[in-house]
Amino acid sequence: MNPPLFIIFAIVALNAIGIGLIFPILPALLQDVIHSSNTALYMGILASLYAAMQFVFSPLLGALSDRIGRKPVLLLSLAGAAINYLFLTFSHGLPWLLLGRMLAGISSANMAVASAYIADVSIESDRARNFGLLSAMFGAGFIVGPVLGGVLGEYWIRLPFLAAALFTALNAVLAYVALPAPVTMPVEHQHAITFNPLKVFVSIGSMHGVLLLIATFFILSATGEAYAVCWALWGHDAFQWNAWWIGMSLGTFGICQLLVQSFIPAYAAKLLGDRHAVLVGIACTCTALLVMAFARHGWLVFAIMPIFALGSIGTPALQALAVQKVPAAQQGQFQGVVASTISLSAMLAPLLFSVLYFQLQASWPGAIWLSVVFMYVLALPLVIYSTKVSLPQ
Repeated sequence: MNPPLFIIFAIVALNAIGIGLIFPILPALLQDVIHSSNTALYMGILASLYAAMQFVFSPLLGALSDRIGRKPVLLLSLAGAAINYLFLTFSHGLPWLLLGRMLAGISSANMAVASAYIADVSIESDRARNFGLLSAMFGAGFIVGPVLGGVLGEYWIRLPFLAAALFTALNAVLAYVALPAPVTMPVEHQHAITFNPLKVFVSIGSMHGVLLLIATFFILSATGEAYAVCWALWGHDAFQWNAWWIGMSLGTFGICQLLVQSFIPAYAAKLLGDRHAVLVGIACTCTALLVMAFARHGWLVFAIMPIFALGSIGTPALQALAVQKVPAAQQGQFQGVVASTISLSAMLAPLLFSVLYFQLQASWPGAIWLSVVFMYVLALPLVIYSTKVSLPQ
């Protein structure tokens, strides 16, 4: 592995630790700030505000990384995240927390720029493996972060946010010192770069078949929101799980997914090809969801975890396919549009799944997973066609 790739993976892992640190403590911080135990609405506002800013600004930061290089935009993104964590640490009013989340959303180009960087430096045969490792490093950080956040929060409710700011600052120093100097796009290619958010979408979407790929990313990302919204509720309603069992189930899945994404994508790409790896990943996910929908005993959920985690081989394969279909001069814009699309799904899908679960909760909680399978089935023709089209470079 070349040194810049190792640095990118380390940056992503540290970034995930910083994000994960605040997860167990954010509701308690909100209670302290708004002086109320009813924090659900404010949690939703913070999440939606972040996603809305990310939706608007991710394509612009991706385009900026095409123009001035990945490194400066990555540093800008890390600076915005550090400022957000400092606001969370020292703010005693809701407006400052909202401002911090806005700045974090505006500057949230970490993963988009990291993905574009991997597209820049990876040869075609290694892309699926490298994208898989990118997801694995984020997953590893996200396993460590919440545990560390829970421990630190026992000493001081704001300590995890201060730790997240320090992790992010360390990240920025690591990126500044270790990443090579930015390589800017040649002048003759800069005509393709635009900083108008609407033109970014139009420019990327006008490429033959790329709009279908973006729609594929949107649908697959939307299905993933079902777990964030419904997992804990379903575990309690279906199996009477308490917080410990819900945490154990999520931790088990996180470990299985980490192992899959660390070792399987490269072999899957070579054995199946990227396109078939995407389809096999969807098949594994749907198989696990069907078992979960009809499960009457909690141990079945743990038994199906390896197959469920195998579904994650589809994401790096889809990313590797997408990279081949966009010219190098617009990789940053494309990754920014993908990040923006994922943010849009994060704004819309939770509402859909929360309404569905409310309707199904009393009669059959597991039916929510059938709705996710149904979405996959509806999206399957789009997935098949969007990953089949061969685009000129």
